[in-house]
Amino acid sequence: MLRLLDHFIESILAAAKWLALPVVILLFLQWPLRTLVGHYSREANDLGQWLFAIYVAAAITAATRAKTHLAADTISRNYSDATRQWLARAGALFGLIPWSIIVLVTSWSIVRNSTLLLERFADTNNPGYFIVKLALLLLALLVLAEGVIELFRPAPRPR
Repeated sequence: MLRLLDHFIESILAAAKWLALPVVILLFLQWPLRTLVGHYSREANDLGQWLFAIYVAAAITAATRAKTHLAADTISRNYSDATRQWLARAGALFGLIPWSIIVLVTSWSIVRNSTLLLERFADTNNPGYFIVKLALLLLALLVLAEGVIELFRPAPRPR
């Protein structure tokens, strides 16, 4: 079950990394759309915002998984593998998992209401703002799943 969850999260992260390209393209297009075309720059901005929200939701978990997010390894690289494994599990148990549950519980009603209303961007009245809020749930779910994976990951075999 843990391996299946691990592969599922990996496939989500592999797909989400490609969102960086349309975000960059949309950011680039805002200027010519506004200046040369005179239209659609705000739509490009709104679309870029919800794609960026999804990208960041996945990127935080990807960075954590790659051990590059909030990694204070200057001191810990001198620790034994067993100590680092214990610290990673403690971090998952006392940091990742509780934080993600708190975010899920406290944001659930806000995200649910926004999604049921198909909330729009306030400035432009363009559709899709609810997707930015859904990205918060995606972030919390991915962090929760990564915390569970980290907590129950089998210890590496000694060399």
